[in-house]
Amino acid sequence: MEQKVEELKEEVKKKLRSITDLHESMNLIDAIQHLGIDYHFTKEIDEALDHLNNAELKSFDLHEVALRFRLLRQHGFRVTADEFNKFKDDKGNFAETLSNDPKGLLSLYNAAYLGTHGETILEEAISFSRIHLESIANDLKPPLANEVSRALVTPLPRRLKRLEARYYISDYEMEDKRDDTIFELAKLDFNLLQSLHREELKSISLWWKDLELEDKLCYVRDRIVELYFWILGVYFEPHYSCARMITMKVIALICILDDTYDVYATLEECRALTDAIQRWDTKSVDQLPTYLKYFFLKLIDTFKEFEDKLESEDKYRVSYLREMETEWYAHDYVPTTFEEHLQTSLVSVGIPMLVCASFVGMDKVATRAAFE
Repeated sequence: MEQKVEELKEEVKKKLRSITDLHESMNLIDAIQHLGIDYHFTKEIDEALDHLNNAELKSFDLHEVALRFRLLRQHGFRVTADEFNKFKDDKGNFAETLSNDPKGLLSLYNAAYLGTHGETILEEAISFSRIHLESIANDLKPPLANEVSRALVTPLPRRLKRLEARYYISDYEMEDKRDDTIFELAKLDFNLLQSLHREELKSISLWWKDLELEDKLCYVRDRIVELYFWILGVYFEPHYSCARMITMKVIALICILDDTYDVYATLEECRALTDAIQRWDTKSVDQLPTYLKYFFLKLIDTFKEFEDKLESEDKYRVSYLREMETEWYAHDYVPTTFEEHLQTSLVSVGIPMLVCASFVGMDKVATRAAFE
């Protein structure tokens, strides 16, 4: 299966490099992104979009104009929303004749969600396209009907890529003009990734079970499957497997601490644990109650495991993660009012630590300068 995937990838790369027609190129890239296989072709897609950005698209087709806008904005190109003014009437409103173009309306709707603050025309586009899509949704046929239904629930830029790939593979099979090469590649790639993700979830579940939380820390919630689903929204690619496993364990440890601090430990125990983590020394366990001694030693062991997994030149990353971890746990102040709690929460959340954790296993993607 993996050999077949490599063969298909080469075919798709040749297609991306050889296409000269802008419309054909945009539609191919769009399908590749929907199918969740674009991570295989980042270089080829960047080159194609660079050409698209520099070329002039003389079109009054709403789908084509909106698709070009979305593809370029998604990849960081500067593109103005003024292009959509051509679809307005003399009164400055989007022309009602566009209601007869469901595919164009869907493209406009998805593109408009990439707007920035102050782009009024895109806010108008969302309102206009949504009203008309809702009015015609029941009259559409698959696969367009399925795409519109999903968009009205969650616009394309806000969807999880793996979920979109799962849905779109079924939709793309019904397309009259589908590209069989990318369709076959998408199905094989989805199955391979799903197999990898299952193995990762199995591994992290066994790690969680080995913590013996039911006996040692019975108050802790089991959220491993939920958390793994979340991490796939951050990165799902196979080459980030190590990064996912590290980040997953960090998140799991945070959840244990969250339950400990919020619902179980006394204030004195919380402060003792915070002090032990800041010292990061096994000798500090003497000041902890038995159940927190167990957790603290597991925490130390897990970070040691991270260091063992990394190459020698990357082991320094764990020290940055440990620094972020201790800084997060240092917020042991207990607010006395609800308003004070809200203010404290805004500055004490663990997002910076999670960002750091997500970089630890990413090989050469994250440099020492990034951690600094």
